[in-house]
Amino acid sequence: MTTVGRIVLGLRLRDLRERAGCSYEEAARALSVNVATVRRMEKAEVGLKPLFVEKLLETYEVARPEIDAFLSLVEDSRRPGWWHRFRDVLPDWFGLYVSLEGAANTLRGYEPHCVPGLLQTEDYARELLRTGFPNAPEEELDRRVTLRMKRQSLLGGTGAPRLWVVMDETVLRRPVGGPEVMRAQIDRLLEAMTMPNVTVQVLPFEAGPHPGMFGPFQLFRFDIPELPDIVYSESLTGAVYLDERPDTAAYLEVLDRMVAQAVSVRRTGEFLDAIRKEF
Repeated sequence: MTTVGRIVLGLRLRDLRERAGCSYEEAARALSVNVATVRRMEKAEVGLKPLFVEKLLETYEVARPEIDAFLSLVEDSRRPGWWHRFRDVLPDWFGLYVSLEGAANTLRGYEPHCVPGLLQTEDYARELLRTGFPNAPEEELDRRVTLRMKRQSLLGGTGAPRLWVVMDETVLRRPVGGPEVMRAQIDRLLEAMTMPNVTVQVLPFEAGPHPGMFGPFQLFRFDIPELPDIVYSESLTGAVYLDERPDTAAYLEVLDRMVAQAVSVRRTGEFLDAIRKEF
């Protein structure tokens, strides 16, 4: 069930506590721990210990069959995701991103700097990663590229999510790896646009200022009722994940406004073709 599974279970624990009318302090006393520990369990900031979970569910007067089912899900959540074998090249803060990416039914985002990872060619990805990790040995770069390529498999799999990307024209104008690499990358974008679950739009220079000029971000939406929309925003050394409704609603509004300013979906292919001819 991986990281997202732990988030869902944490939210369910919070819901069961609130339904039982139990405070954080009462839940903490039942476990002989401090309040912070209970809060961290509900926020999936720590792994769920089966004995702790069972004691909490008993405190909340949950029926035995439901307790057993919940404990089974806890065991599932303790199994590592496929990306854990890349943990030597995967920052802790990005592991959650990969888990959310795999669980979402809709991925929407804005990218002002480079083609999103799910749509990159191998050569394009390698050039970007070589720039981002200039001192990394070739073997490490190979692992990073492999991880990025493996993430792309979710777009063609069963139950593939919908991907809707708005890219700044700068992304296509900035040469990465030379003309051949750029032509192949644009071909990859054109190919992806033929997939029923992928939408690509370009925000042209002529559109002028737009509400997303603060930087790149990604919005995840899920089929899982307990999971709210989550927005991811990355910095040089870490990332921020936002799930409060006012925050995610603001990002969603910005996306909608940028979609209206961008080249239409119908004309995006023509726009990409024109830029390809310049390389």
